[in-house]
Amino acid sequence: MTGTVPYDEFGLLAENAAEAGLPFPGPPAVRRQPVTVAAGQAVSVIVWGTAEPELVLLHGGGQNAHTWDTVALALGRPLVAVDLPGHGHSDRRADRDYGPWRNAEAVAAVLDEVAPDAAAVVGMSLGGVTAIRLAATRPDLVRKAVIVDVTPQVQEAVRSMSKADRGAVALVSGPPVYDSFEAIVGAAVAASPRRPRSAVERGVRHNAVELPDGRWTWRYDLFGELPASRFDYTGLWQDVSAIDAPVMLVRGGDSKFVTDNDEAEFRRRMPGVRTEVVAGAGHAIQSDQPLALAELILDFAFGGEGAA
Repeated sequence: MTGTVPYDEFGLLAENAAEAGLPFPGPPAVRRQPVTVAAGQAVSVIVWGTAEPELVLLHGGGQNAHTWDTVALALGRPLVAVDLPGHGHSDRRADRDYGPWRNAEAVAAVLDEVAPDAAAVVGMSLGGVTAIRLAATRPDLVRKAVIVDVTPQVQEAVRSMSKADRGAVALVSGPPVYDSFEAIVGAAVAASPRRPRSAVERGVRHNAVELPDGRWTWRYDLFGELPASRFDYTGLWQDVSAIDAPVMLVRGGDSKFVTDNDEAEFRRRMPGVRTEVVAGAGHAIQSDQPLALAELILDFAFGGEGAA
């Protein structure tokens, strides 16, 4: 799917740096790369740096790899940010199965090609349950895992939340098409009260596409009827029990997506899990508190070495 309005997707990184108070000596080495994961199926990734990737970043449902831009700038490490299947610039699946089981298969194919030796895989929300599945089934690719504000119980929590509690996640339940760019930005701004309008508008530009008739739609395939695998992740608790790699579970201090009971179950199945809470963050910690999240990732993956 290609928008009719061209733009430089990496030309906005100076804005990310300025908002976060990060130095920006010039455009970083960053490029987009397609990876074939199956016949007729490609996953698009953003590759940061020229050295072998040390980190892999997996976004949440309804997001795309650009959600990590500020975190990537703060990390200052070579890494790969993945557009999950059916999101961003990655191909859509004919069966529309974007649950963590199929996602993990696709991500494994990506990492085999572009990041086989990464020190850690970081996954938020849908990307987090995908990372759980990947760590359980491909331990050779996941030496450490950072799970951001999600557990296999997340869908139960979502069903009991108000629209305000769900934040930007609620956009997936809203209209798929908007009459104008201003209208789609307005919907995203209303759902993202923690973020400045400029940041939300930039995120929408990365995550929306103009249709031939001038209307705008989201750059993800989550509307309409989807397979049951998209709505029940509780089977992944067995995968949590099976993971041997070190894991850090990071919760947003103001998020309701992970309950204390969920964390307790995670710890029961994995007594060695490290848990952290980021104050002032909702579900999308990478957007609400990107520098705090980057600091935690660096400390967990590298012992704090190399912070930007």
